[in-house]
Amino acid sequence: MKRIIFSTVAIFLLAGCKSELLNTIQISGAAQGTTYHITYLAGQQSNYREAIDSIFKKIDLSLSTYQPGSVISKMNRNDTAVLADEYFSDVFAKSMEVSEKTKGLFDVTVAPVINAYGFGFTKKEKITQPLIDSLLRYIGYKKVRLADRKLVKELPQVMLDFNAIAQGYTVDVLSSFLESKGIRHYLVEVGGELRAKGKKGDDSDWIVGIEQPEENNADGASLNNLRVRIKDKSLATSGNYKKFYIENGKKYAHIINPFTGYPAMNNLLSATVIASDCMTADAYATAFMVMGLDKARQFLAENKNLGLEVLFIYDEKGISKTYMSKEFEANVDISH
Repeated sequence: MKRIIFSTVAIFLLAGCKSELLNTIQISGAAQGTTYHITYLAGQQSNYREAIDSIFKKIDLSLSTYQPGSVISKMNRNDTAVLADEYFSDVFAKSMEVSEKTKGLFDVTVAPVINAYGFGFTKKEKITQPLIDSLLRYIGYKKVRLADRKLVKELPQVMLDFNAIAQGYTVDVLSSFLESKGIRHYLVEVGGELRAKGKKGDDSDWIVGIEQPEENNADGASLNNLRVRIKDKSLATSGNYKKFYIENGKKYAHIINPFTGYPAMNNLLSATVIASDCMTADAYATAFMVMGLDKARQFLAENKNLGLEVLFIYDEKGISKTYMSKEFEANVDISH
């Protein structure tokens, strides 16, 4: 999905003794412009590498804007013959749901602006206010809908980009595949987005480490050592601090505010979200980066029913600080 993925999650796959009945199987590789690591407990004859590679390819042929023949690419070119498959329909529906909930701060129709900045699938353009104003006409989640599996656009120039949600969805699809094979203990990670279920081979919890975006940390300890237990949930992180460029003294980052057409620059450096599924965690991590710290905290207070757990790393006068929801903090591992 993305040519360059900057993950803010470091995965700790801690070795443990094997179960007497199940083996610990590890599969890793490159896909979607990044890497993946999958660990699960299963019988000796349960290596699903070929099936997993096939799933990656199928998802790319649906959701990748870097594949000219994908469903999304054809829809962006206004190919009236193409129909949404299950992957596209799932991601589109969740995107519209999160867009509605965040009042448009999460919006997959930002593709024209992302492309203009050079973070998308077309050549970078020279950013000017007239250019941004012209592209804003084509941004807005209410400008698209699915009808009988066909994408209906308000304007033909409207284009979609699922990069803010597709990797989380890939984690969900791979997890569902493992569960369909009767696997109940696993950790699936793609480009830093992940889902964990059950326990490791030594009956201990799955633990992930959170990487800090700045070396200077006001809390007095390196967040590289912050470890979080994940059980039967998913985690995704979004951040503006690595994927950016500076041009004429101005910083341009890849997360775009759909209302301004400019990068969402605020004091929030990264947002880590734990949710029941990874697609949801991925989408809200991006939405919180657009909101900024104060609006994100207000959103969480007003939407407790979503069950989101969060870690926000933010800048305060040049010093990195952290905010954790109570649920997130309760899962922090302090044994090391």
